[in-house]
Amino acid sequence: MTRYTLIVGTKNWSSWSLRPYLALRAIGVPFGEEVIPLRRSSSSEAVQRRSPSGRVPLLRIEENGREQLVWDSLAICETLAERHPEAKLWPDDSIVRAQARSYAAEMHSGFPDLREQLSMEFVRQLPTPELRETTKAQIARIIAAWTNALERYAGQQGFLFGSFSIADCMYAPVASRFRTYGISLQPLTHAYCDRMWSLPAMRDWAVAAQKEVDSGLA
Repeated sequence: MTRYTLIVGTKNWSSWSLRPYLALRAIGVPFGEEVIPLRRSSSSEAVQRRSPSGRVPLLRIEENGREQLVWDSLAICETLAERHPEAKLWPDDSIVRAQARSYAAEMHSGFPDLREQLSMEFVRQLPTPELRETTKAQIARIIAAWTNALERYAGQQGFLFGSFSIADCMYAPVASRFRTYGISLQPLTHAYCDRMWSLPAMRDWAVAAQKEVDSGLA
């Protein structure tokens, strides 16, 4: 029997932790969770005790008496897609799959100004800060990418490449940031954000994040 445990950071803040959480929920297998509070004097030591990279998230896989550790959000998502092909975390069509991978990788490695100026505050509503031109350009790029994918592939299911995929996992924290900071969207992309927010996994994450805020942990 395989046992998964996902080690994450404070849910109101940890955008990287949200991504593999959504992938795990999408494959539909039971998994354990361990939340490490961030932005505390003890946070770094607590993470380093568990994660070879010294960062969260971390996926621990226990199987046949062996333990495997997978770190980095995209690596965890890729590992889950490989281990659970029935979940179809990538599109079946090779050309569409390559594009979905490109979207995920672009999010994984890019948009530094957006990350800095619109940090994740998952359940808060905050005023839009005065955005740098580089941040505006990165927001415009994301909106253009979403629009292109949704117009071509969304279909009835309404996600970036039709059915829910790792590309959606990677952009879920951006949907939360746009909501938190009141970023203006067109109807197509606004509906996509609403669709992401309606996912049971996103709602459950929000409940946990709100408890952190209410208790003073975030």
